[in-house]
Amino acid sequence: MCGGDAIPSGQTPAAPTSSDFPWHLSLADAHCHPTDTMASIASIPSMRARVLTIMATRSQDQDLVASVASKHAIRDRAALASGPAEGGTDRVVPAFGWHPWFSYQLYDDAAAVERGPTTTTEELKAKHYGAVLSPAPDDAFVAGLPDPVPLSQFLADTRRRVLDAGVAMIGEVGLDKAFRLPWPWGVSQGGAGQEESKKGEQQPQQQATPEITPGGREGRMLSPHHVRMPHQVRVLEAQLRLAGELGVPVSVHGVQAHGVLFDVLAGLWKGYEKEVVSRRKQKLVAPGAEDFSSSDEDEEDDDGFELSDGEGGFGQPKDWPRIAPVAGRRYTPKPFPPRVCLHSFSGSPQTLKQYVHPAVPAKVFFSFSSAINLSTAGGAGRFGDVVRACPDDRVLVESDLHCAGDAMDSVLEDITRRVCEIKGWSLEEGVARIRKNYEEFVFG
Repeated sequence: MCGGDAIPSGQTPAAPTSSDFPWHLSLADAHCHPTDTMASIASIPSMRARVLTIMATRSQDQDLVASVASKHAIRDRAALASGPAEGGTDRVVPAFGWHPWFSYQLYDDAAAVERGPTTTTEELKAKHYGAVLSPAPDDAFVAGLPDPVPLSQFLADTRRRVLDAGVAMIGEVGLDKAFRLPWPWGVSQGGAGQEESKKGEQQPQQQATPEITPGGREGRMLSPHHVRMPHQVRVLEAQLRLAGELGVPVSVHGVQAHGVLFDVLAGLWKGYEKEVVSRRKQKLVAPGAEDFSSSDEDEEDDDGFELSDGEGGFGQPKDWPRIAPVAGRRYTPKPFPPRVCLHSFSGSPQTLKQYVHPAVPAKVFFSFSSAINLSTAGGAGRFGDVVRACPDDRVLVESDLHCAGDAMDSVLEDITRRVCEIKGWSLEEGVARIRKNYEEFVFG
């Protein structure tokens, strides 16, 4: 998710895409936010991108993403491989998740202190925000924040939305050490971390902006407050576990937290690592008996289950109390997602290699965008090395834009051309590879 509310800072609406680009090979945008600009949704059927993977991030856009998906969702793998249906009714894969920028708005009710006889909602709100924000906010700041939502309620709602959508994923989720909360509407800027010249200045009262979905920064100044990392980790882990339960992929945001993010994922898949067979051991196996291909989530243990012939019936593993349908496919729930996309990946080649180690039991993809990966000199400088380090079958592309239409097509074409040039692929070869990777990311 980029920092702007509609189109990233410094990005102007782009010219139409060039005629030599092979759009007919069904390029997909692996990560975008057009529901931040709902007026742009009407342009989706006329876009040249085959599919948009639309992310939810906060309370205000969960139902918007579901509504767009109800009209434009891809229904199955075969539909993705074919051209778009008439009227653009199969152009979207929805993702439902809570972004780390808004993670403070969720409270972990499983770990919450029990409400006492004299504890009010306002006292609980103040206690929650005092615990998860740093530096601790004053009363005026807390008063300007929304009442926090129970994490269990959000997870239940997300489970329902994913299952209702059919083809869907969890996202946008993640960790972010850099982000700071904007000042609430109408709250004076003062207190710890503020420059003297800024103290006492007051945010204007919220102004209705019909073209922009509320809940984002909306032009507000940033406060010194950030979300403590332990709370971000709890919210992220809960959503990753839900993806593992349902057998759906996740789209993950990571900013200045690459080490912590890897540790969170590795902690969830600990004990499920694949056996790495040495070349020496491979030579000892009888010819014709070897099978050293990497297993994936479709290879199941004896306690796996399948969709039964009966209505809504499912076999149930003894050690898994909640079973949900996953596209009628054989799947054993696990505590980690089967497939992960690290969106607009900004880590180093060394960090990338951790995720593609043969022992890692999840299949990790890396998507790239002009809006993020090329927005700073540092990012642009290491972009080539990171793309070269990325295995060919793990590369995805994205726009990360907040407005559907020509600008989204244009930046998607731009990043695809850059990736193909670095990889030494022709445009047709590159688009075909990336489309196949996207299909593997969504469907396995």
